[in-house]
Amino acid sequence: MATPTLDKVEDAKPASAPSPYITVTFRIRRYNPEISSEAEWQDFPIEIDPKERVLDGLHKIKWETDGTLTFRRSCAHGICGSDAMRINGKNRLACKTLIKDINPEKPITIEAIKGLTVLKDLVVDMDPFFQAYRDVMPFLITKGNEPTRERLQSAEDRERFDDTTKCILCAACTSSCPVFWNDGQYFGPAAIVNAHRFIFDSRDEGGEQRLEILNDKDGVWRCRTTFNCTDACPRGIEVTKAIQEVKRALITRRF
Repeated sequence: MATPTLDKVEDAKPASAPSPYITVTFRIRRYNPEISSEAEWQDFPIEIDPKERVLDGLHKIKWETDGTLTFRRSCAHGICGSDAMRINGKNRLACKTLIKDINPEKPITIEAIKGLTVLKDLVVDMDPFFQAYRDVMPFLITKGNEPTRERLQSAEDRERFDDTTKCILCAACTSSCPVFWNDGQYFGPAAIVNAHRFIFDSRDEGGEQRLEILNDKDGVWRCRTTFNCTDACPRGIEVTKAIQEVKRALITRRF
């Protein structure tokens, strides 16, 4: 009796999955004072997953194409505020901006934030920004002896200034302000936001001092309520609202 045989079946090859990568052009405004006094745009075409972040693209360029590209970054999770830059004309954090959300079919323009002196490529001199922050005394001021226990505060009192505690000092709001662009002496939205955080803190006793500082000609009255700062804030702080509340406190002396 003949033994039945089975025809050999060739192993089916799995269909190759489509590549998630696309070609994106990063158009970066480069500046190196050791080479030239003029800034210039430079294009970097890269292969990258559009679900990656702009920061990932910058890393890819620096690590694989041009190690001289200079930018700040630290935590890479939207907490440190180090990587604020202008991406397609808007202030954003590179670590929170997905490539797919900013039309990767066209060149993605990246440049340093405005209003502060550019030191190299995407790095600016943050000293004036932090000086304004220090000038508003961003710390709790109290009188008398220190308490033996924590300084208690109700949930309602905390809610009064909760929004402005979210600031990460990225300078996105201040460097989006037209007044700050034209006059770097203006305290700027970030400093006022951090003053607000303590002016309206029920445990603080330095509100009058801060209000007098912000009543200066370079203080809160320079604000023109353009809402650029609120739009630029990566933490969603209602910056313009906070500035208006400080103005109201200056007029009424109620806070």
